Amino acid sequence: MTLENLTLGYERRPVLRGLDGVVPAGELLALIGPNGGGKSTLLKALAGLLAPLTGRISRGGLKAGEIAHLPQAAEIDRSFPIRVEEFVALGALRRCGLFARFDASEEARVASALAAVGLTGSEARPLEALSGGQMQRALFARLVVEDRDVILLDEPFGAIDAATTRDLLALVARWHAEGRTVIAALHEFDIVRRAFPRALLLSGEAIFWGDSQTALSPQNLELARRRAEFAPEVRAHAL
Repeated sequence: MTLENLTLGYERRPVLRGLDGVVPAGELLALIGPNGGGKSTLLKALAGLLAPLTGRISRGGLKAGEIAHLPQAAEIDRSFPIRVEEFVALGALRRCGLFARFDASEEARVASALAAVGLTGSEARPLEALSGGQMQRALFARLVVEDRDVILLDEPFGAIDAATTRDLLALVARWHAEGRTVIAALHEFDIVRRAFPRALLLSGEAIFWGDSQTALSPQNLELARRRAEFAPEVRAHAL
């Protein structure tokens, strides 16, 4: 995917300005930076949920609907009366259609996805009965069923236990090994250092794009913090 002079925002108010760069196929990229710096905004634009104010996004021949997008947990309504198995099966909607009857292969795909995230045996549980970590596992299972070449993750490891984080990181590593592109907005710098070879540091603009160890250097983090202090659209947090 290619970003050309990209400016993104809401109601004509820029949040992220002048972004240029290329995300190669198969990239494993972390988006890091202060709150309000543009991480979630960029993911929404890549997913086709937000139109650029200026510039353009080239998705390498993919349509926006062919990109998997996992939003932040706070954006998901868990009160809808649906079972875990049905929720995970929603990942097949774009492939099968809304009213299509699932065949044996799709049922097997759902069962395999549940097994991959450690939720075998939870098929009949209501979604609202899941813990935070179990809900995140169900969301990842839905991505497995969706089976896209480009996967966007918005704060996928926030407020979940260490075992769930470990298991879901293993799934991210598997996707990367399969040649899929994974882009994740993250606050957990230890995870970035350990599992994401490249990072884009954002604070209203691109501060650094490249090796994750360099992106997380004290000098770059300080530059991002200072940029946030002088940008009204960026609400700084402790880096």
